[in-house]
Amino acid sequence: MENSIRNFAEQFNFEPKVENEENLHPAESFVVGGMGGSRLSAGILQSIFPDLDLIIHKNYGLPAKKLDKSLFIASSFSGNTEEVLDFLEKAMAQKLNTAVISSGGKLLQIAQENKLPFIQLPNEGIQPRIALGYSTLALFSFIKKTFVPEPQTLARILNPLRFEDQGEELARTLKNKIPIIYSSEQNKIAAEIWKINFNETGKIPAFCNVLPELNHNEMTSFDHNNQSQLLSENFSFVLLHDSEDHPRIKMRMEVLTKILERKELPTKMLEFEGEGRAERIFNSVLLSCWTALYTARLYGAEPEEVPMVEKFKNLISD
Repeated sequence: MENSIRNFAEQFNFEPKVENEENLHPAESFVVGGMGGSRLSAGILQSIFPDLDLIIHKNYGLPAKKLDKSLFIASSFSGNTEEVLDFLEKAMAQKLNTAVISSGGKLLQIAQENKLPFIQLPNEGIQPRIALGYSTLALFSFIKKTFVPEPQTLARILNPLRFEDQGEELARTLKNKIPIIYSSEQNKIAAEIWKINFNETGKIPAFCNVLPELNHNEMTSFDHNNQSQLLSENFSFVLLHDSEDHPRIKMRMEVLTKILERKELPTKMLEFEGEGRAERIFNSVLLSCWTALYTARLYGAEPEEVPMVEKFKNLISD
């Protein structure tokens, strides 16, 4: 895991090749079928391009809404995710415009046998949650948006080592607490990635939510009294602050921080760093990766593999 984080920026040197491109039809919108780490790149692109007409489908089958002019992209790093295989099967049965992103497995085999447009991702033994450079570039190749700067320049701009010490310090600060990550709606994917990295790499519970919605409900759960105080004391709050957020969201974060601190609940405000939107998102991803890695080390957990997920998959396949 450590080497994967250190070498993360090199993923942006990847030059995706669309196989069977002659069978790729123009699309006005996009539906990405993906689970876990394999759907995160779609959320990243949504955050970078808020006007992008894109649906992320995290389930079996297809979305209920009919999207005749859409490109249905089945995304699974392993190529064996059963929900994504079902998504592709249903899309093909309806003769919809389909494409595939995968490193191998059944998904790639189906694409090859049926001459579907596909991009094969490098398979270097890394987990999908750390392969976000590869998967973002692949998805970007199908979507064809104007990306400023060009995605490949991130290989030069990003500096993973810059965030290692900060990640280690943050992990120590959060030890023996359950992290709660808050962000604006536009940075929801960043908060989700933090949560997922704590879950899968750090092997600890973690949760996330977005402002302003949480100010209307979840926030009140920490308005503890003497009998419920012990529940609230289990949590530590990480607020992802972005200079591009709406001014009222910034104010809400500041006020929320003061309220939590007055209740003696540990709270940390983290600033998004970087010039462009893509750089800022991926810098946050890198900091979350380091923090989760050092969290795993503090608890003596193995950061790379996810044995419970694999055991669950085996149990439901019996």
